[in-house]
Amino acid sequence: MASRNNFCVVNSALVLFFALISATVPGHASPEGAKTVEFNVKPGGVVHTFSEGIREYECSFTYASQGGTNEQWLMSVGLSDDDRLFSCSVWRPQGKSYLFFTQFKAELKGTKIEYANAYAQTAAAGHSDLPLKPEEFTIGESTVTHSDGKFRAQLSKLTAIGRTGHDEL
Repeated sequence: MASRNNFCVVNSALVLFFALISATVPGHASPEGAKTVEFNVKPGGVVHTFSEGIREYECSFTYASQGGTNEQWLMSVGLSDDDRLFSCSVWRPQGKSYLFFTQFKAELKGTKIEYANAYAQTAAAGHSDLPLKPEEFTIGESTVTHSDGKFRAQLSKLTAIGRTGHDEL
């Protein structure tokens, strides 16, 4: 029964997440609960962090990459109407990054992660999502991070959905 409940939670969270993404336009906030912003992923091997939040919840994406030039990426964050789920997605809209990532970490502040996944390639230009192998990344209580020695340096999208501490009375 617990696995069925987890399946329902994940499905509900995914529906919320995709509704939030489809309702947002880069650089603009939708009414109260979701926003998408552009940022540059910079190569050079230096660790960079980009963060965005809604109210007391925040998503931080920390990474280091090599090769090429800056790439435009998007970060979408969303909060469900009942304040119970906070979602974050970081991705390259063109579908595939040509940078080699030496590390990555996404952290959701104020939540416990219920679902997360990372992708080497995203659905764009006739291609489908290509998830990383499960051993390439680790999902913690509030973080998703690369696995040392197993991550193959390809990242184009990262998605995480966390349950907030909000409870109805």
